[in-house]
Formats: sequence, structure tokens, C-alpha cells
Amino acid sequence: MNALHQYQAVNMQTSVVDVDRHQLIQLLFDGAIERINMAKARINAKDFEGKNRLINKSIEIISGLRSFLDLEKGQELAQNLFDLYVYCEHKLFQANVRNDLSILDEVLGHLKKIQEGWSGIRKEVIAKGLI
Repeated sequence: MNALHQYQAVNMQTSVVDVDRHQLIQLLFDGAIERINMAKARINAKDFEGKNRLINKSIEIISGLRSFLDLEKGQELAQNLFDLYVYCEHKLFQANVRNDLSILDEVLGHLKKIQEGWSGIRKEVIAKGLI
């Protein structure tokens, strides 16, 4: 089992080294969404310790997404995303305390919508040489 975890860690590190900034943010979205889905499964399995770790990691990832925002250059859009990330972090905290699947679903909906938009701008980002 330990060898499997080591392989996964090396594989993830290699993946991160090979990605540009746009792809890195995409990986953060993937990670947050995956952990929230896993937390839902942990709630259903009554594994509250596991759920707690996964939700806390999701909050950390969203905080990381928030840190990528440039509020000066991004102006209103960046501020709106910042506010939405703060809201999602707060809702994840509530979901963690209450073991509330509906709150997790709400946050998933927000993250998936942002992720979809982020994925949709990839060609434009590359064309403008922004990565």
C-alpha cells in the first residue's frame, strides 16, 4: 500500500511540473470537486473523521484558487470570484459541522460552473499568450 501512495505522489508531482498556470488552476478545481464528492461518500458511510479531512482539504484548495486572483487586473470579475470562493469556504465549513449533503451539492454546483467557464477560455488564453 505504501508503494502505491508513493507512486501516486510522484505521478502527481510530475503532472504538476508539466502543466502551465491555466492547467494548474484546472487541477485545483478537479481536486476540490473530487474531495467534496469523496466527503459526501464519507458522510454516507458515517466516516466523519474522513469527511472532516476531505472537506478541510477542499477549503484549502479553494483558498488556493482565491490566492491566484489578481483583484487589480481582474476588477469586478476577480472580486466576484473572490466573494464566491469565500462563500464556498464558509458553506463547506457549515456542511462539515452539519454533515449536510445539500450544502456540499450547492458548493459543487458553483465550482463546476466556474470550472466549465475556466475550461472554455483555454484556447483564448493560449492565443493571447497569457500562459
